[in-house]
Amino acid sequence: MTRLSVNVNKIATLRNARGGNNPDLIQVTKDIEHFGAEGITVHPRPDERHIRYADVYDLKKVVTTEFNIEGYPSPEFMKLVLNVQPTQVTLVPDPPGVLTSNAGWQVREHFDFLSEIIGQLHERGIRSSIFVDTDADNIRAAKEVGSDRVELYTEPYAANYHIDREAAVAPFVRAAKVAEEVGLELNAGHDLDLHNLAFLDKCLPNLAEVSIGHALICDALYLGLEETVRRYLDCLKQRK
Repeated sequence: MTRLSVNVNKIATLRNARGGNNPDLIQVTKDIEHFGAEGITVHPRPDERHIRYADVYDLKKVVTTEFNIEGYPSPEFMKLVLNVQPTQVTLVPDPPGVLTSNAGWQVREHFDFLSEIIGQLHERGIRSSIFVDTDADNIRAAKEVGSDRVELYTEPYAANYHIDREAAVAPFVRAAKVAEEVGLELNAGHDLDLHNLAFLDKCLPNLAEVSIGHALICDALYLGLEETVRRYLDCLKQRK
């Protein structure tokens, strides 16, 4: 079954809005794992507007499932992840001021840079993943730079799912086949929710992991956190 990694950035955003420690990021993370999630994702940014660098060190002490850290591989970010040594680091191309990740890497344009970064991760035994779109050459290039996985940027799928889900998923089916052909494991993330997740998972039989944060936390406002995690896990159990 595809693993569900819950991005807890929004928990930190809510905490930071008022200061103090409510909600308690560490306790919520423990609860999410207890409710069945198989991974925890964070995306620390330079301005620390949600997850702080100190949070990452604190989370490392308590996460018992897979710990995935996303981010742009700046010197500060690399120092953090090499010290923390999470299960996986997902490299995203977003500059410091961007609101959210909104594009994948153009891998060949940054080939030497990404090769060096991935080499550093592998020296510490950290699995690497590159955030990419569905372009086949980008995926092949990710394999050439030495990445273990690619994470498909799924916002275009989510945006078009309710219009024509077959057409929306088609580029991702092709991309998944390319990843499988070149020997890359496959992740996916961005704008996945309770409406579109099961269909994506069913169409991508080699999908290893999805990372979901914003929609899951929004759903939890109505359903409660435990029930929400259960429903997302149920979406990933429907693959035939």
